Amino acid sequence: MHGLAFFLFLIIVALTLVITYYASKRTKTTSEFYTADSSLTGWQNGLAIAGDYMSAASFLGIAGMIALTGFDGFFYSIGFLVAYLVVLYIVAEPLRNLGKYTMADMIAARFDDKKVRGVAALNTIAISIFYMIAQLVGAGGLIKLLLGLDYVYSVLIVGILMTVYVVFGGMTATSWVQIVKAVLLMVGTFIISIIVFAKFDFSIAKMFHEVKTATPLGEAFLNPGNKFKDPLDTISLNLALVLGTAGLPHILIRFFTVKDAPTARKSVVYATWIIGIFYVLTIFLGFGAAAFVGYDKIVAANPAGNMAAPLLAEALGGDFLFAFISAVAFATILAVVAGLVLSAASAFAHDFYSHILRRGQATEKEQMLAARWASVGVSVLSILLALFAQKMNVAFLVSLAFAVAASANLPTIVFTIFWRRFNTTGAITGMLVGLISALVLVFFSPNVWSPQPGAAIFVGEPLFKLANPGIISIPLGFIGAIVGTLVSSKKADEKKYTEIVVKANTGIGRV
Repeated sequence: MHGLAFFLFLIIVALTLVITYYASKRTKTTSEFYTADSSLTGWQNGLAIAGDYMSAASFLGIAGMIALTGFDGFFYSIGFLVAYLVVLYIVAEPLRNLGKYTMADMIAARFDDKKVRGVAALNTIAISIFYMIAQLVGAGGLIKLLLGLDYVYSVLIVGILMTVYVVFGGMTATSWVQIVKAVLLMVGTFIISIIVFAKFDFSIAKMFHEVKTATPLGEAFLNPGNKFKDPLDTISLNLALVLGTAGLPHILIRFFTVKDAPTARKSVVYATWIIGIFYVLTIFLGFGAAAFVGYDKIVAANPAGNMAAPLLAEALGGDFLFAFISAVAFATILAVVAGLVLSAASAFAHDFYSHILRRGQATEKEQMLAARWASVGVSVLSILLALFAQKMNVAFLVSLAFAVAASANLPTIVFTIFWRRFNTTGAITGMLVGLISALVLVFFSPNVWSPQPGAAIFVGEPLFKLANPGIISIPLGFIGAIVGTLVSSKKADEKKYTEIVVKANTGIGRV
């Protein structure tokens, strides 16, 4: 067991539990539980969005992916960053003006139909759990490396902590844990990047020259095609990354934590700057790990490369930097999983329980109780699923969640705001076709099936050859929504659409 790392872990856990304790005193109503009573400022929410977004995939997964596969790993950094332009220009303001607590609220503002709300909530829960598996896999590998604990116990520890944050502290605790984590992560990443750059005499040219000989890939390290041999796979991944963020429930609910649409836009601008700087620095993390840790050591610690960043910290700064970066990575995972649990619990308690089962008649107390029990249920299910995904790269697992989000949520969000003829049938078919096609294609892909024993979950030839389903499932989501609308006998409510357009763009009549 690494004593210093364990001590820093305890400090991080203690700090987050103190935040939760104070937040619990301010979490008495459903508005406080779901949205921190819309009390965050632009910069606070910007930091919290960055904290929510810079996940284990970003810190652990991308560093490992660049270190092991070179240029192809950087696709993740580019895709994750460019995605915020879609959020900024298409989603942020209309979502804040139309919604109240969840993504389903926004769609229900136009289609006040139980089926639409139910399917939107189902999508939210499915995407949140998919995303959470990646975070728990990162957590399991990290704690196993540091403390020598078995993977199963490691996942259980994180699962219990994330449940405590949400059940007691709601959105206030989750937001402040994310803000603290974003600051720690930026500081840690900046320190490592400066040390790596100094090792290359602050010369970009020298860094690029030296990494050519640092890995078994040789000069091919700087060329595309090391991981993604099929150009269709590359396009599919980038489509999922760029379009997926605008459909991620745990990012979308962050826009309800500010008072109005201009503040929501401002928070996206802050978040984009923070995230942009971070993803540029992932080059130094990846190249540094390739040059100073080495391919063999990275793979020995974790075959998917998820431990490259902590190992780089150890190689550059000894035990203290290793312990600090590992504790920051731990905080990263805790912050993100808390946001994911909250988004899934909100969808269940607010959309399923309050609006569908209780037909809007549930009291504040009953909704709070339902949200807390839903948090426990979501956590348990995610922990069980994470136990089967131990050997997968976390950035890769997250890219699958992005594909599901872009396929299932984005078409309906876009058409709700911009298409006059869009109706309830189109909304339901678009969401279901996107969700089911993405999940089915993932199940039949090389991630789940492989002829080599131990390389995937099942042994056998994959029916779907692409690693990421985005290039098929995202267009299917849009086609499902269009066809569902056109073949339906239901007519769009023209008056309602006009009202939605005004409300989405101006905020007049906003809840």
